[in-house]
Amino acid sequence: MEIGVLALQGDVKEHLTSIKNALKNLKLKGKCTAVRTKNKILDVDALIIPGGESTTIGKLIKIYGLDSIIERIARNGVPIMGTCAGLVLLAREGDEEVNRIRQELLGLMSIKIRRNAFGRQRESFEVDLKIDVLGEEPYHCVFIRAPVIERVWGRVNVLAEYKNRIVAAQEDNLIALSFHPELSNDTRMHEYFIRMIK
Repeated sequence: MEIGVLALQGDVKEHLTSIKNALKNLKLKGKCTAVRTKNKILDVDALIIPGGESTTIGKLIKIYGLDSIIERIARNGVPIMGTCAGLVLLAREGDEEVNRIRQELLGLMSIKIRRNAFGRQRESFEVDLKIDVLGEEPYHCVFIRAPVIERVWGRVNVLAEYKNRIVAAQEDNLIALSFHPELSNDTRMHEYFIRMIK
């Protein structure tokens, strides 16, 4: 089992550490790798698109021709988790800011997003949220210039809300999170993601 973290920009190292710890907690053999090329992305059993700057990551995905490869593995049922900027990139629709700057979206999930919904860097915050798929114990969520999901349709299930705003959702093999699970000491979200690998 190999889990890739898209290593174009963002919280790559933190996700690699979280995946290693999650594999250990699940008593599973596997490896996690920073991936940047088409061939490496095709080799992985699951892919994480990390937080960072969604505009930059989106441009680099397009420049390196990775968009069609990510779309292909998504269609083939490979689990993909997008966190913060990764959530933005997974969306089918963006807000007026996304449209104004003509941001590239992968368009894989039936969600509409709003960038920086909780404000800029200084409005970043942490909160414990109940996420049913992770069990009874609340999950510690770190929000940094976080987007939110404004609307879902089709096969999307809402996993978590904060102040009546959707901050986590799943559509089949795709997970979108407004928060940064790699910055929490709790590996349950990464464990849930790993268990999606068939």
